[in-house]
Order: sequence, then C-alpha cells, then structure tokens
Amino acid sequence: MSALALAAAEGGQVHLTPQTRIVAAVIAIFFMLLILELIRRDRLQERYSVIWFVAGLGMLVGAAFPGLLELVADLMGVRNTNVALFSIVLLLLLGLALNFSVIMSRQAAQITRLAQERAIERAARQAAETEESLGKDAGSSNSSAIRTTEDAA
Repeated sequence: MSALALAAAEGGQVHLTPQTRIVAAVIAIFFMLLILELIRRDRLQERYSVIWFVAGLGMLVGAAFPGLLELVADLMGVRNTNVALFSIVLLLLLGLALNFSVIMSRQAAQITRLAQERAIERAARQAAETEESLGKDAGSSNSSAIRTTEDAA
C-alpha cells in the first residue's frame, strides 16, 4: 500500500506526538498570558479580551484533547480533521471580523456625533463672545457720551 493510500485510510485520525502536544499547550498558555499582559498595560480592553482568551482556551483544549477534533469533524460531517480545523478557524476569523466591523461602525457614528456636538458648542461660544464684545463696545461708547454731556453741563 502506498503512503497516499495509508493517509487516506487513516482518514480523520489525529496523530499528535507528545512533544507536539506540549508545544501546542505552551503556545496556548503563552497566548493567554500575552492577553493578560495586554490588559494589564491597558492596551486591550477587557470586553475584547474575552474573545481572545476563549480562543486561547480553545487552543489549550485542542492540545490537551486532540481526539476532540475527531468528534467535531464527525459532527460537521467532514472526513478529514484538517478540513474541520481550518473550517472552525475560518468561521472564528469571520466572526471576529464581523464583530470588529460592527464595533468600528458604532465608533464612527459616535465620532461623527461628537464632532457635530463640538462644532455646535464652538459656534455657540463664538456667538456669545461676539455678542459680548459688541455689548462692551456699545457700553463704552454710551459711557463716553455720558461723560461728554456731563462735561458740557
């Protein structure tokens, strides 16, 4: 039997060596520690970190229980676990992209609203300053007119 036929016969079985599982677990733990460090340095907000932390836990579970991927592949109706893994990752990335697009849209609307409010406040302040300066000019001309009439009397 050729190597290709053997690979096809094995189908969806996941064969990870203990070293590969350890490396995958270390990478997952490092990823989760990185997320915690980003939170600590205020570079990542807690509400967004949950998504990434769950992804790290998924990586850790995948490293600890590689047979779980076979179960997921069977549930998806896929023969090859690699296809199942890439499908899951693709769906997660699409979900993240959609989530961040919604967040960006919301923030763009907030920025537009804040810019409009700021422009209205600036226009109101300039109108008040203009009115105040016109009032001072009129008041100073009135007081000089009063002094002139007092001097004349």
